Amino acid sequence: MLAQVSPWYAHAAQRMAAAPAHALAAPARMEWSTHPGLGPGAEILGPDLHRKHILELGCGPGHNAAHLAEHHRSRVTGVDLIGLQILRARSHYGHIDRATFAVGHALHHLQATGRTFDAIYSVFGAVGLVTPELLLAAIFRRLRPDGVLAFSVPHPARAGRHPSADDRPREDYVIMPDRTRLPIARWEFDSRRWATHLHRTGLRITSALELRHPRLDPWPTTLLITARKR
Repeated sequence: MLAQVSPWYAHAAQRMAAAPAHALAAPARMEWSTHPGLGPGAEILGPDLHRKHILELGCGPGHNAAHLAEHHRSRVTGVDLIGLQILRARSHYGHIDRATFAVGHALHHLQATGRTFDAIYSVFGAVGLVTPELLLAAIFRRLRPDGVLAFSVPHPARAGRHPSADDRPREDYVIMPDRTRLPIARWEFDSRRWATHLHRTGLRITSALELRHPRLDPWPTTLLITARKR
């Protein structure tokens, strides 16, 4: 029931209504922002991803998971709260053996799984939408020693906004495919505050990149952070 009242359910339903899912070839590149080709690709997860076990928190229609499975031969699990998104992901990429997709809340999946991972990532997914101290602690427990966490979130200074001054979430919105907007709660930290939260759970921040399209964006639009398990 939680998933069906979520704005993300409405978003997925509109996508499905506009274009029923069908089989796709895996994308040639992993994307961390809304602008294709902007910033790094899969290399920030590690120099050699062959046969590595990787988890995506909030996989949506599965594009990035499919890229990792097909082009890097990684073993990837994509988790999403919205069953319609998992239906889309399986319809798109169910033919790729090393990519699997599961319905579930990111935190609950981390708490329930007995697996550990070489890398965990989120692209405008669960990180920033789930209570950070709970989610990051669960990620720490499921990362292997020296494992990588990478996540991209909307930049807290986008469109002239300011980063959160405390650890509470604040109201944001999701733009639907039909251009309407639905409210959500989001933690909007700058890189320093993210580094503090990561450090508390045993994760060491290794990079923080601000991504901005040089012609289209007057402000940075994406904050991309990587960290390692100490």
